[in-house]
Amino acid sequence: MLAVYTASLYPRGLLDQTPTVLGLRTFVTAPEVSFDAVVPIRSLLDRVARVGEAADAAGADGTGEPIEIQLPLEVSTVTWVGISPPRGGWRKVGETSAALLAETARAGIAEVADALPPGTGESLVQRVRAEVWGREIKGLEYVPAGAAFAAESLGFLAVDEEVSILETGPWTRLSTKRGHTLIRRQAWTLRL
Repeated sequence: MLAVYTASLYPRGLLDQTPTVLGLRTFVTAPEVSFDAVVPIRSLLDRVARVGEAADAAGADGTGEPIEIQLPLEVSTVTWVGISPPRGGWRKVGETSAALLAETARAGIAEVADALPPGTGESLVQRVRAEVWGREIKGLEYVPAGAAFAAESLGFLAVDEEVSILETGPWTRLSTKRGHTLIRRQAWTLRL
């Protein structure tokens, strides 16, 4: 099983209150494949696109041989990779609707866009994003709006779909058929 993580939001410094929000998709791999690497997403997406174009040109229908993709060169400058959620121990604590998350994401995107004029400096942009995406989603205890932003922007939400809410330790997971959004909660929000 291949677990592919990406960070939608994460704090950029000690005083940054931006929540840590990761996206996760899983894929079946060949049984003998084993690796743990951090690669630039753009490089990986370019390789996937090229393989897809080659398969389309060859008339492949997706039922033939597995596709092989070479990994791009690893990077060591990504700060959030030291924060990894557990793979097991998750317990379901509730559900919410994809519609609520999609609406929360759209409202937050509009709020960030309205608050930031063109040419705004990076530190102000980061502060506005932390404020908007760090707010709790109405009706979902300790789930920041940034989780809705991640789920929507990564394509995990579908109309009329229920989203499972799971927890383990300091982590909350929003799960759909398309992927998972993982949120590392602040210590003061932990349930005992």
